[in-house]
Amino acid sequence: MPVCTATKFNGVMTALITPFKENGVDWMALDRLIDFQIDQGIHGIIPCGTTGESATLSHEEHRQVIRYVVERVHGRIPIIAGTGSNSTYETIELTQSARQAGADGALLITPYYNKPTQEGLYQHYKAVSDAVPELPLVLYNVPSRTSISLELNTIQRLSQLDNIVSIKEATANMEFASKIKMACQDRLTLLSGDDATFLPFLAIGGHGVISVATNVAPAWMVNIWEAWHRGDWNTARNTHEALLKLNGLLFCETNPIPVKAAAEMLGLCGGDIRLPLTPLSHAHRDKLRQALTELGLIVQK
Repeated sequence: MPVCTATKFNGVMTALITPFKENGVDWMALDRLIDFQIDQGIHGIIPCGTTGESATLSHEEHRQVIRYVVERVHGRIPIIAGTGSNSTYETIELTQSARQAGADGALLITPYYNKPTQEGLYQHYKAVSDAVPELPLVLYNVPSRTSISLELNTIQRLSQLDNIVSIKEATANMEFASKIKMACQDRLTLLSGDDATFLPFLAIGGHGVISVATNVAPAWMVNIWEAWHRGDWNTARNTHEALLKLNGLLFCETNPIPVKAAAEMLGLCGGDIRLPLTPLSHAHRDKLRQALTELGLIVQK
């Protein structure tokens, strides 16, 4: 069945958290996270995205994490490095660094805070495409985070650029996703950026997901993908429904606060998170632990 390749990205991929300790990145925990993902059948890893707390990584940490993940994975699955910024110059610099590190592609969030026009968005992505023409690029549309959305015409224009190969569409709007599919045909693979609507996304022609939930429940999300592709609709739907409670709780506070707490509960890494984000509140902690237990991810003694 289809899985992520270096030029056309598809399948179930993880927006990887970045484990921290007091003096920086916890490299041993990062090893555990990467090996856990691969052992559970994940098709690709995205380091240094929003879920990886890219906004609070120094530029040197950002480069180090991407380089470390590429070396640890060692070609077993593709790596799509998060390299987006609200500065075009900085985005180009980080994307070039990711290419030099050996990443298979780059995920580029729409520039946040600046609120560019649609022409500004086009010129931003085109500048990155021109600067790193040999690296496959993934557009990332998440207006809930950036306060700006890629419009259909802009996405269609960008799909004409040779190395823009995919879009992570995180609005959970199936109508808009369908219009992207119709407008761009096979020029872009369509990736969900919303775990709870992954199955509906597949139904309208989506090609995969870049997931938060797979940090802690990768095999469950892979099961949806595999069941869908073998035509086992009941298993796909049942798995989707079983994950709904966890998916909701993973966004009960700002991502990645809950998923970091969940990873700590599973013993994958510590729960350290960088300000201005703060640890998960006690009001949500018990509910999250219960959801993980119900899925068999935490075994009651």
